[in-house]
Amino acid sequence: MSDTIRVLILAVVQGIAEFLPISSSGHLVIVNEVLKRLQGGTIPDEGMTLNIALHVGTLGSILVVYFQRLKQILLEMDWKLCSAIVIASIPAAILGIGFKDQLEPLFASPAMAGFGLLVTAALLIIGQRLQSGRFTDRNLPWSIALIVGCFQGVAILPGISRSGSTISGGLLSGMERESAATFSFLIAIPAIGGAALLESVKWLKNGDTSGHAVPGLTLVIGMIVSFVVGIVALRLLIQLISKQRLHWFGYYCLCMGVIVLVWQASEGKLTL
Repeated sequence: MSDTIRVLILAVVQGIAEFLPISSSGHLVIVNEVLKRLQGGTIPDEGMTLNIALHVGTLGSILVVYFQRLKQILLEMDWKLCSAIVIASIPAAILGIGFKDQLEPLFASPAMAGFGLLVTAALLIIGQRLQSGRFTDRNLPWSIALIVGCFQGVAILPGISRSGSTISGGLLSGMERESAATFSFLIAIPAIGGAALLESVKWLKNGDTSGHAVPGLTLVIGMIVSFVVGIVALRLLIQLISKQRLHWFGYYCLCMGVIVLVWQASEGKLTL
């Protein structure tokens, strides 16, 4: 399988799963494992440079879709919302930086991704049923922002959707549907941007340790594809949330999680 085809597959998966609440990390683990099987176990590691490129693409998707909201925040100097975003970003930053070495091995485990998908399914279904809708992103208490941030911190684990957990966390904490989605993707900007920055610093210091350099043009193609697919996926999710269809993704994650765990159990690999 050529680098271009592999990168295109991963870019589409990243663009879709970064925003639809089905876990990009979990699906990338599963897709990489499937691609390895198709290649007879010879597929190279995706490498940091590709990981950075795909995340930068999806970060651009958020900036485009929420451009008007971001512009409004800056023009109105909405420091309360800005501080809420900072507060919500703290748990993920602490876990991501403090436990990075302990978490990295989990991203090679399809079984872990399967368990994570079951957690995502539970969050989505429960969040849809117990939503109360008292707060918006304009009058959000810092305590609620911190709770949503804790949900984002848990989503560092593969299979647990960042968007799914934060939106569900917002709904369970009393946020309105559209506001929960908006806040989820506003706090995704520092989360995704920060992760890409950390990877970039590591790459500048150590180079790409995957042993397989993806051509520059292929990286650009992957970034563009994840950007375009991300815009479509994000706008679709916003529409479905407004129609109270979040539980659809919960049932999908439930089915996918069970399939992955049965697959891993059949091979005697049901270990974390």
